[in-house]
Amino acid sequence: MWFLMLGLLGVALKFFEIGFVATWSWWVVLIPFALAIAWWAWADASGYTKRKVVEKENQRRQDRIDRQRSNLGMLTSRSNRKRR
Repeated sequence: MWFLMLGLLGVALKFFEIGFVATWSWWVVLIPFALAIAWWAWADASGYTKRKVVEKENQRRQDRIDRQRSNLGMLTSRSNRKRR
């Protein structure tokens, strides 16, 4: 996402000829877009994206369980249970 934002900023600065970016070649300005494509390709191929989605779903699930336990007056976390 950072590469994409950097690329958009570079294109805007180049298009409106603002600052030192106006003197750069268009190829240099477009490099962040190529880096963004490479990042997304790697993230999808390596499973990074799927892993992050699963972590987020697991956290939402645990938050929902903790919220329900709290509403029922039970302990909010498994780590807070006292073992006998």
